Amino acid sequence: MGNAQRKFPGRGDGGPQTEDKPPSTAKKAQTKRGSSEKGSYQGANQAKEQGQISEFKRNGSYAGDQTSPSSSGTDSSRPDVPVDSGALPPAIARLKSQGNELFKSGQFSEALLKYTQAINDFTEAEIDSPGDLSILFSNRAACFLKDGNCSDCIQDSTRALELQPFTVKPLLRRAMAYESLERYRQAYVDYKTVLQIDSGVQSANDSVNRITRLLIDQDGHSWRDKLPEIPAVPISAQQNKWEGTSGNCEQTQQKANESGGTKPVQDTGKKTEALFLSHKQEGNDFVKKGQYKDAIEKYTECLKLKPSETAVYTNRALCNLKLNQYEEAKQDCDSALQLEPSNMKAFYRRAMAHKGLQDYAYCVDDLKEVLRLDPNVAEAEKELQEAADLLSKQSVVPDSQEKHRKKIQIQEVNDHGEEETENARDRKEVNHHVGTEGDNEINHCGYENMFPLQLTNAYEFGQALNAVKSKEDVAACAKLLCSVEPENLPSLMSNKLEVESFTIIIQALDSHLLQKDPKLVYRHLVHLHEAERFKMVSLLLGKTEREQVKQLFDHLSTVESAQFTSDDVQNLAKHYLF
Repeated sequence: MGNAQRKFPGRGDGGPQTEDKPPSTAKKAQTKRGSSEKGSYQGANQAKEQGQISEFKRNGSYAGDQTSPSSSGTDSSRPDVPVDSGALPPAIARLKSQGNELFKSGQFSEALLKYTQAINDFTEAEIDSPGDLSILFSNRAACFLKDGNCSDCIQDSTRALELQPFTVKPLLRRAMAYESLERYRQAYVDYKTVLQIDSGVQSANDSVNRITRLLIDQDGHSWRDKLPEIPAVPISAQQNKWEGTSGNCEQTQQKANESGGTKPVQDTGKKTEALFLSHKQEGNDFVKKGQYKDAIEKYTECLKLKPSETAVYTNRALCNLKLNQYEEAKQDCDSALQLEPSNMKAFYRRAMAHKGLQDYAYCVDDLKEVLRLDPNVAEAEKELQEAADLLSKQSVVPDSQEKHRKKIQIQEVNDHGEEETENARDRKEVNHHVGTEGDNEINHCGYENMFPLQLTNAYEFGQALNAVKSKEDVAACAKLLCSVEPENLPSLMSNKLEVESFTIIIQALDSHLLQKDPKLVYRHLVHLHEAERFKMVSLLLGKTEREQVKQLFDHLSTVESAQFTSDDVQNLAKHYLF
């Protein structure tokens, strides 16, 4: 016995065509499958039963299965159990009832034979009642699903939907079969169709969330473009959500009256849907008028009725943003993204909430996600630039104390008791930093005249980098990079890394240091991306700056070195080019 959500070996899209024969020719299609079982049911009473069917066809109508399951707790694997089996011709009703009992006891193969016989008898009698035949196909699809026969489950579910479109159970069964065959796009479409009919089907909600993550992993952020078209469910189908609901309330009420009950049975699903749509429309109207508090009240009422409506959460988030209620807006967007992990509106509005809360780093992350989903959102690009600028200002620690340091002039005395001149002190500092003639770790860059400073902290390095940047002196920047150990570069950069600083460093590495010492260039690149503000700066690079970075890595990858390989360079480039 199989399981409805079991994964089977040999998965694929090898299921049968969904374009089945029309009802008038269904006899040939179904007799072939059921011919092997049919003989055991054709006994001495067969002619009598066929006569009863013909008589019923002339004089009666077919109400079919009358079911009214709870939408939030639907078990799509269960057969459609009739409320009044006497509404069907006696022979077919008996077969169907037997199939239902066998299914309930876990005898799925035996139940399948009963449903097959009922389908064959139904089509041979040429009964014109597509709703009843749809239920039989749907029941047999449930048996196939339980036995792990997903291809035949898909075929029978499709046949049921052709006979009675937009019914929940066959849609759920087909979706589960598609998912078991790893045909995730088709499964997603069926689950979404179910939620259009009834958003309270929790199993469909859970499955949509699960499959969304699978499709993102499989197809990337353009996964929606590869989906088949999701059909638009008509209002009439939304009102008649389940098979055979027509007449169900009347029959249930009649039984209640017979048993002494007085409480009327109402179509709560239909009323709930109507009330939900009414509240939502009123909320939308309030938004157009700028009455955001009133709109929030209406959207809140909507969520009490249907708590899994993503659009209502994003609508209410918009209202909260308009009222500067950023924390509430963020919570609404969080809820929307739990239901639909790739909802672009939720990402964008949560970014605006983060901006209002001055959480600029999170704002940047959400805007970046928006642009990954759709690179053409100009407003998101504009907001990303602004958020990055705000993050830059927020992350820079005021250095007023450093700027107001009092400078004390120290005079040094040489061995002869004479004061050293300023130039002599500078030369002494350079020699001390660079080392002796034999210590050529720095001198191998080819720059004999190093910076006349002993760069010992982030402040001094920042001052030197600002001087280089203000003069746009790429050669001087190369000298500066030669004067520091690459391992110390992130700490010396501190939180001062900016686009201009990053750009001139890249230019210096490419045009001045690469030919002289590619190993030093590689080491600087290994550590530069560890700087505190590197990620944010990389987001702000323009097309020209990105081309310069790419050019540097292209040049570096052609270098033959014992210290690194071209694969090492390509892996390192992933930190810079994304």
